[in-house]
Amino acid sequence: MKKKAFLWLQALVLKWGGVGMFAVTFVDSSSVAFPFFPDAVVMQLCVANPARMPYYVAMASLGSLAGAMVLFALAKKGGEAYFHRHARGKGERIKEWVEHNAFLSAFVPAILPPPFPFKPFVVAEGVFQVPWKTFIAAILIGRALRYGIEGIFAVKYGDQALAFMKVHGAVFVLSVLGLTVVLYFVMRYAFHGTSASGSADASGAEK
Repeated sequence: MKKKAFLWLQALVLKWGGVGMFAVTFVDSSSVAFPFFPDAVVMQLCVANPARMPYYVAMASLGSLAGAMVLFALAKKGGEAYFHRHARGKGERIKEWVEHNAFLSAFVPAILPPPFPFKPFVVAEGVFQVPWKTFIAAILIGRALRYGIEGIFAVKYGDQALAFMKVHGAVFVLSVLGLTVVLYFVMRYAFHGTSASGSADASGAEK
């Protein structure tokens, strides 16, 4: 069944380009996962038509967002039992992390390629009632950065980019992970600085 779906999506991309790309990432984020397939397709399309790279990246990002929104909505309505069944005793720790890091809980899985899990975090965001705006912003920014990096890489290096990904996929994952860590600390500092500044202003006003 999964093989048939894979072949159907592959044919769809070849025929419809960006629209097919939207369908691939929608299915990948909402139901059947195809590890690395969306990433490879984005790069293939960008290599074949570099001028349309922003379009392909946008369609891949929006398709993934739409699929994740479906999963998120279902989890919001009644996914807690499913989540705890698959959390394997780590449900409370995951809940605490999501409640204190709502944006990052979706952003980090969205930007990191496989084998880093994605759907469990989407479900957790829905189960623990993360606001829609936070969830959408995190997924869209994360996916746009991930596919954007791949698109730029493909345009710059052409077919060599695909060959590099096949041979040195781990290097790419580590590079994206490094970028994620940097962004995490930048955002943490920014939010902490804003919070501290607000507290200081409030204290000054009271005096």
